[in-house]
Amino acid sequence: MSGTNSPEAVKKLLENMQSDLRALSLECKKKFPPVKEAAESGIIKVKTIAARNTEILAALKENSSEVVQPFLMGCGTKEPKITQLCLAAIQRLMSHEVVSETAAGNIINMLWQLMENSLEELKLLQTVLVLLTTNTVVHDEALSKAIVLCFRLHFTKDNITNNTAAATVRQVVTVVFERMVAEDERHRDVVEQPVLVQGNSNRRSVSTLKPCAKDAYMLFQDLCQLVNADAPYWLVGMTEMTRTFGLELLESVLNDFPQVFLQHQEFSFLLKERVCPLVIKLFSPNIKFRQGSSTSSSPAPVEKPYFPICMRLLRVVSVLIKQFYSLLVTECEIFLSLLVKFLDGDKPQWLRAVAVESIHRLCVQPQLLRSFCQSYDMKQHSTKVFRDIVNALGSFIQSLFLVPPTGNPATTNQAGNNNSGGPVSAPANSGMLGIGGGVTLLPAFEYRGTWIPILTVTVQGSAKATYLEMLDKVEPPTIPEGYAMSVAFHCLLDLVRGITSMIEGELGEVETECQTTTTEAVSSPAQSSEQQELQSTSDHMDKAIVSRAVWEEMVNACWCGLLAALSLLLDASTDEAATENILKAELTMAALCGRLGLVTSRDAFITAICKGSLPPHYALTVLNTTTAATLSNKSYSIQGQSVMMISPSSESHQQVVAVGQPLAVQPQGTVMLTSKNIQCMRTLLNLAHCHGAVLGTSWQLVLATLQHLVWILGLKPSSGGALKPGRAVEGPSTVLTTAVMTDLPVISNILSRLFESSQYLDDVSLHHLINALCSLSLEAMDMAYGNNKEPSLFAVAKLLETGLVNMHRIEILWRPLTGHLLEVCQHPNSRMREWGAEALTSLIKAGLTFNHDPPLSQNQRLQLLLLNPLKEMSSVNHPDIRLKQLECVLQILQSQGDSLGPGWPLVLGVMGAIRNDQGESLIRTAFQCLQLVVTDFLPTMPCTCLQIVVDVAGSFGLHNQELNISLTSIGLLWNISDYFFQRGETIEKELNNEEAAQQKQAEEKGVVLNRPFHPAPPFDCLWLCLYAKLGELCVDPRPAVRKSAGQTLFSTIGAHGTLLQPSTWHTVIWKVLFHLLDRVRESSTTADKEKIESGGGNILIHHSRDTAEKQWAETWVLTLAGVARIFNTRRYLLQPLGDFSRAWDVLLDHIQSAALSKNNEVSLAALKSFQEILQIVTPVRDSDKPETPPAVNVPVPVLLGSISGPGLNRPFVRTDSIGERLGRYSSSEPPVVTDELEDLNLWWAAWNTWYRVGSESTKPPITFDKLTFIPSQPFLTALIQIFPALYQHIKTGFNMDDLQKLGVILHSAVSVPISSDASPFILPSYTEAVLTSLQEAVLTALDVLQKAICIGPENMQIMYPAIFDQLLAFVEFSCKPPQYGQLETKHIANAKYNQAEWVALNYVPFAERSLEVVVDLYQKTACHKAVVNEKVLQNIIKTLRVPLSLKYSCPSESTWKLAVSSLLKVLSIGLPVARQHASSGKFDSMWPELANTFEDFLFTKSIPPDNLSIQEFQRNESIDVEVVQLISTEILPYANFIPKEFVGQIMTMLNKGSIHSQSSSFTEAEIDIRLREEFSKMCFETLLQFSFSNKVTTPQEGYISRMALSVLLKRSQDVLHRYIEDERLSGKCPLPRQQVTEIIFVLKAVSTLIDSLKKTQPENVDGNTWAQVIALYPTLVECITCSSSEVCSALKEALVPFKDFMQPPASKVQNGES
Repeated sequence: MSGTNSPEAVKKLLENMQSDLRALSLECKKKFPPVKEAAESGIIKVKTIAARNTEILAALKENSSEVVQPFLMGCGTKEPKITQLCLAAIQRLMSHEVVSETAAGNIINMLWQLMENSLEELKLLQTVLVLLTTNTVVHDEALSKAIVLCFRLHFTKDNITNNTAAATVRQVVTVVFERMVAEDERHRDVVEQPVLVQGNSNRRSVSTLKPCAKDAYMLFQDLCQLVNADAPYWLVGMTEMTRTFGLELLESVLNDFPQVFLQHQEFSFLLKERVCPLVIKLFSPNIKFRQGSSTSSSPAPVEKPYFPICMRLLRVVSVLIKQFYSLLVTECEIFLSLLVKFLDGDKPQWLRAVAVESIHRLCVQPQLLRSFCQSYDMKQHSTKVFRDIVNALGSFIQSLFLVPPTGNPATTNQAGNNNSGGPVSAPANSGMLGIGGGVTLLPAFEYRGTWIPILTVTVQGSAKATYLEMLDKVEPPTIPEGYAMSVAFHCLLDLVRGITSMIEGELGEVETECQTTTTEAVSSPAQSSEQQELQSTSDHMDKAIVSRAVWEEMVNACWCGLLAALSLLLDASTDEAATENILKAELTMAALCGRLGLVTSRDAFITAICKGSLPPHYALTVLNTTTAATLSNKSYSIQGQSVMMISPSSESHQQVVAVGQPLAVQPQGTVMLTSKNIQCMRTLLNLAHCHGAVLGTSWQLVLATLQHLVWILGLKPSSGGALKPGRAVEGPSTVLTTAVMTDLPVISNILSRLFESSQYLDDVSLHHLINALCSLSLEAMDMAYGNNKEPSLFAVAKLLETGLVNMHRIEILWRPLTGHLLEVCQHPNSRMREWGAEALTSLIKAGLTFNHDPPLSQNQRLQLLLLNPLKEMSSVNHPDIRLKQLECVLQILQSQGDSLGPGWPLVLGVMGAIRNDQGESLIRTAFQCLQLVVTDFLPTMPCTCLQIVVDVAGSFGLHNQELNISLTSIGLLWNISDYFFQRGETIEKELNNEEAAQQKQAEEKGVVLNRPFHPAPPFDCLWLCLYAKLGELCVDPRPAVRKSAGQTLFSTIGAHGTLLQPSTWHTVIWKVLFHLLDRVRESSTTADKEKIESGGGNILIHHSRDTAEKQWAETWVLTLAGVARIFNTRRYLLQPLGDFSRAWDVLLDHIQSAALSKNNEVSLAALKSFQEILQIVTPVRDSDKPETPPAVNVPVPVLLGSISGPGLNRPFVRTDSIGERLGRYSSSEPPVVTDELEDLNLWWAAWNTWYRVGSESTKPPITFDKLTFIPSQPFLTALIQIFPALYQHIKTGFNMDDLQKLGVILHSAVSVPISSDASPFILPSYTEAVLTSLQEAVLTALDVLQKAICIGPENMQIMYPAIFDQLLAFVEFSCKPPQYGQLETKHIANAKYNQAEWVALNYVPFAERSLEVVVDLYQKTACHKAVVNEKVLQNIIKTLRVPLSLKYSCPSESTWKLAVSSLLKVLSIGLPVARQHASSGKFDSMWPELANTFEDFLFTKSIPPDNLSIQEFQRNESIDVEVVQLISTEILPYANFIPKEFVGQIMTMLNKGSIHSQSSSFTEAEIDIRLREEFSKMCFETLLQFSFSNKVTTPQEGYISRMALSVLLKRSQDVLHRYIEDERLSGKCPLPRQQVTEIIFVLKAVSTLIDSLKKTQPENVDGNTWAQVIALYPTLVECITCSSSEVCSALKEALVPFKDFMQPPASKVQNGES
């Protein structure tokens, strides 16, 4: 109102009023003067009011009659223009609320006059409306007059007026009731005592009402009167009225102002007494009428139902039921029954349609439905209204399918409108509409050929009616085909939706209330108004029981009808959305029934969904049995038609999306799934997923159905139990359309989620689920027996999924779950058991990785429970299951290995349970597990399990399926040993504790503690077990395994043996090592010599390994070497043990038998071992020897004490297999017994073994054939190499006998030939002068001896000659190789490689080296008594004479050269000694030997080879010269100490040498012989020197020399002469080279002679000689003409000395004379 009473508004109002009045006076000036005057006085009146009053509006209202008067007079003129102006002004006044009650009455009277004159009708209506809406001044008669005025205007001839009037009436009626509501609001706080009304006296009842209420009452009462065609009490002046309009007004009042009727008894009374009877009366024609009977000539005509009335009546009924149900329980029962009747098939179509719309309005109000149920269904002797409504809807739907609505004339037009030319001729009116050539698919229901389209009628949850709103239609409308069906369909859906949401909401509240135990009152959920609100908590339970009874009654009342209708619709639906809605309804109902514990109805709904999911007539026993039970319930068949029977025709129009095989023992053909089946399946999944907790025993139904669907769709389980699309294995492969292909992942996902949600189920529901799955699985197992077809794995997969998601409470379901899966694992069908194993292993893995509370580490019982099925799997014999089991173990180890704890024996047991015959892949997988254990988990397992690990690893070594595994398992044993070594202290501590505990237990029980190697401490036993395992593997039939095991055994003992207690070593030596050696020796000697062609497959075997014997040889080698190494490196541990010498003998015996075995490899290796135990070679792993040389004086007992001590202070030294020394003994270590074998007996035992081996092996065999065994060079070398070291220990007792023995062996060894095919490896090429290693060794042996003798005591020196003899024997080999028995040997140059021939070695280098040794040795020992006495020098010369005399005929040229130089060296030392001992005669026999040697050498009979170069010749000549020089320096000067014959021989030789080149006269042939000029010259000089020496002792010597000179000079003269002659004759031609050489030699000889003569004492030279020399001079001069420059230079040298003869010396005469 603020807008109209602000000062500006008031001012404006006043101005407007004045202008209105002025306008009025102007208009009426001429025709209507009284009006003009009234207007003018009005202006004044207004001005006066304005001036006098502050509250202008109030004053205006007081005087409103006078103010309005001019305008009313103006209206009275009936002039249109004036009237309009006046009405406008009056409206302005009204809108400012300045009209009093009287003025209003006057205005209404004036309007009535205008109405009667039919003037300004619209303006009138407007004015009335403004008047009544702006204020409440109009009451009672005035009000009724105004309302009647509007009614009267509604029935004019003018359409616009009519409609406007109708609207105005509606508004006015509303205003009247709104005033009443407002009035109630004002008086709300005043509490009045209601007056009890009795009877139906209207007047009395009205008197109690307030003014506005009274108006409303009168108005409503008259409306009822009018509709009933009676006269009104209050609306006086009504002329006519229509029933339809009356009903509309009634409906709007009832609908808009229900509180008025509910709060005021007067009004409630009207409802009961007036409205309901009226409605029932008006309904009668509809009830009596029968569709079709009117067409027959029935004698009694019945009033036909009238659509407008009927439709409005239904609207009123809807409002009555909705708003006033609580007031009108009985009346509503009648109305509802009527509604149900209107659905009958014999009622007109439009009537059925509006009835369905009305029912729909009820269906969306669940609380109302609940009240029906409580008021009728639950009362005895009352109509079951709620049940009837639902059943009626069902029958209605069914009737639409069964009785095509032919009776409705509208149908044909309908078809025309929709189907443009009628239905397309499809086999069963398939809902295809040809529109513009294209074909679209309409949503529809189709059943047995009846096709009903589905129309969009309303939004879900709101009942928006179409025909109930057609208020303008008089004729019944044409109902489109499918409309009624669609509404009925929505009714069902909304009904279900409403009921369930209501009940579930209340259930939720009740449940939460039951949980909250509060003392104060909790307000209860809304109840129907009849029930008092219960306040106290104690009543909660009663109320819950009451509510529950209502809910159960509601469900029981409606489920049959709903299910029947929904099943039918589901079957008939061709539209996905419709299907979806139907299924949703069924699902909701099933869930609700489940929640309320109504098993039968729950199972019926679930069965319906299940059947919908499967193809028609699908044989699934679970469903059929259940359905049979429920079908006996009559409510399923409504009106004799059993709607549950699914007819085949209903499938014809469904799109087939998948074709697959039914799940049966003998599948017959294929089955088809339609998209609807898939939809149903999804609903089923949804149901199970969201409502699993209420399914209980229905799980069986649901899961069985799902299993079949999954099977038909070809979903196969994948990891974790989820089902993924996979091809069917056999039969016609599953055919899926792309539509379903895209759906499958979704379905499989939902399936998985369904089982994931099982984690939210309570324990009981979970057990229902597991039981259902187990029984399904058992069925599948039965089915899969006896054939190898693809089984259904659904149940197994889902058991797995369920187990996985319920890990948090796994204990409650573990036993049934794993027990069943273990059964599956033993199933003969491979696919079935494979999945059983998959499920079982996945569960075990998941169980172990799951984060349990408390964790597994603190809950060992649960851990063992989880691991137990894994162990149980070992009893299954199927290899595929065992593979899964092992793969599982592998994965458990990878993920959980650290925390297995007490589960270790179980896990190791699984690996150990694999037998040799179980196939490669099993063994391989089991082995992988073991590898993992050894590499990663030894530290985490209890130490007591370590022995199991050793056993398991050993057993894998013995498996003969796969060599690599055996080999690797040996590697694992090595790793295990390494681990024992590193963690020794910890393991030992733990084992000792465990042992103590067990010991205690054993004592308590009175039994003996039994374990292998018992007396030894537990940690040592662990080692012994390991060694024993490796020992077994060392004699495995497979060579590779033996080799590997052997290496590992010895490495382990070598590297980690320090950890053992000394006493344990005794066991190691005798029980492990010697035992092993015996077994190996036995196997080797009995091994097969047959050739093995190939190593299996296409592996080639090297010829050195191609027989079992050769393979065993390798093992023997390894074993012996290993034992020897241990004896060597651990000697300080072994020697203190009592029976060391016995062990030593046993070992030597083994070495001897190996060395004498007829196998080169073994024999050689035996010697290597021999070397090792004698510590000749450094052992490979020598890391454990004490570093510091031990103090020898420590008494042994003390030592043992400190070592065996408490046992934990033993050093844990890490020794790597490569043998690096990673650790040293700490300085605090007690010194350990020295390495040397103190006991001489041990060494002599070794010498005897050596001698036996040597003499046996080198003795030549008596007969030779192809297979004769001849020892190899490396063997002999090794044998000889042992001697020096051995000798060091036995030298003190080594006597001549022993030396003799040694000599024999050395000689025989060197003479052994080698086989021709080995020669290229052993021998260098023939021309290289290299010693073989054997020869080196022999010389070394002798060298060692002679050095020892050298520093040894006097009595040893007698051995020197023997050594010289030995060496000289070797020197002889240079010209005469030794023989080996009767064996034919070839010279290497003639041997053919790769033939079985024996080749003599090239002994030359050896002989030469021996010679050098002889010379060296002689240089050192020439003066030794033994050497002098034993004529060593003579023997040397005698030996050398052979090569010297052979000279060029020697096998090697180097030999005689070396012989010469050696001779010279020896003589240079030996001759002085010989001279010294000249008197003793010890050297007498030497001299002739020496002379002969010189003779043989200088004048050899062997001819130099043709290819000898001049340089070579000259070099050789210089050697001869050296010999002569030796004679001249070492022999001739001491002639008086030397036998005469010898000197004579020497002179003869020298003479021969100087003349040698001038033998008789020159012939061509002679010239050909190369001349030894230097040699002759040297002989000359020596002769001369010797001749002219003043010490001539005998005339004979002088004669010799003089004669030599004259011969020489004579010869020179001849040569010169002949040369001059030839020179002259030859002219320009040069002379032959020989002649030139000769002349040069002669000239040189002459000059040499003259030089010599000059040097000699004059008295020693014969005068005759001088004469001869001078006589040469002329001849020499004659030579000057020669052309050769060489000759000239020689000539010059010859002539120069003659200058001394120019003046002969004075003493010449005397010389000559004497």
